[in-house]
Amino acid sequence: MTLQNKVKIFKALSDETRIRILNLLIQKECCVCEVMQALNISQTRASRNLGQLYNAGLLLLRKEGLWSLYSIDETKIDPFAASVIQATREYLKGNPELIKDIENLHKAVREGVCGPCKADCCNNR
Repeated sequence: MTLQNKVKIFKALSDETRIRILNLLIQKECCVCEVMQALNISQTRASRNLGQLYNAGLLLLRKEGLWSLYSIDETKIDPFAASVIQATREYLKGNPELIKDIENLHKAVREGVCGPCKADCCNNR
């Protein structure tokens, strides 16, 4: 991995929203709508930040029909990126705001906020 690619990873992690998104994806694969609901942000903001994390090589993307599902699988990404995610995971443990985000994510999943859960919020694309 080049120095430029490493800088891209650190730039991607230099934003609070992207740290919060990474925290969610450490828990489970998420679509844009789940991220929106858990963090109470707009679709545009969620998509833009997911894209930056993906372009930095920190996330995997899987398409399911109309939906884009993002995940973290440290065995399928660059070893440097995987080590940064592991260090970030340790750093995030126990943070009250991030714990609340995870609770919001679980609530969003239970309530079926997105297309893979058969709700309406994504079906208007």
